[in-house]
Amino acid sequence: MTKLNIFDHKWVNMVFEGRNQDYGAYVLRKKSNEYTIKGIIFAIIGFTLVIATPVIVNFIKANLPSEKVVLLDDATKLEEPPPMDKDQPPPPDPPPPPPLKSTVKFTPPEIKPDEEVPDEPPPTQEKLKEIDAGQETVEGDPNAKEELNETDGQILMSADINPEFPGGESKMYEYLREHVEYPPAAKEAGVQGKVTIKFAVMPDGSIAQISFLKKIGWNCDESAEKAIKHMPRWTPGKQNGHPVAVWFILPVDFTLDE
Repeated sequence: MTKLNIFDHKWVNMVFEGRNQDYGAYVLRKKSNEYTIKGIIFAIIGFTLVIATPVIVNFIKANLPSEKVVLLDDATKLEEPPPMDKDQPPPPDPPPPPPLKSTVKFTPPEIKPDEEVPDEPPPTQEKLKEIDAGQETVEGDPNAKEELNETDGQILMSADINPEFPGGESKMYEYLREHVEYPPAAKEAGVQGKVTIKFAVMPDGSIAQISFLKKIGWNCDESAEKAIKHMPRWTPGKQNGHPVAVWFILPVDFTLDE
């Protein structure tokens, strides 16, 4: 009998010749070669990982950025202030406050029952032309200069006294009729409508921050804006007796004569 190689499958066939080869032992011995090779490979891989793991860990630790500790020194210490010069004159006193301007108490109109109406009547328009309206009646210097009060840059939607075009509303519409030009192209095309413009009347009566709430095109918007830009200074609105910036909404009609 010749020598048999244990990795050769012939001896398995010889042992199980004439026996039931469907039994599990035959299959296991048939694939024993494959299982042996896989076991050797896994053993080599496992042994390699065991040896290489400490080397890999030490390599990673060596390449990690080290934390830097910053030590505080005396750089943040403040130096003592220099001694005061006795010969240096003291700072000047602040200027005195401006003289108080006279105001008359003005309460906005409010609908109430007769028994709740205060006995004190509101000031007349002639009185308001001479003395500013305010929350309380104050006797001040009649020659005091009026100070501008822009309420920290805020533009009010309305005030105690709203701004007014010189001469009143009728003069304002008369100005618009004279200065708003109806664009020829819009006339020929039969364009009609209403341009609604929003602008601010500043504490000095000037016009600022013009914007459109409604446009109709055909250069009608630009024509209305141009007329408003060149308006004379308004009488500014007043809040608590001081001039303030107030929004104003003005519709400008473009209507063709029939």
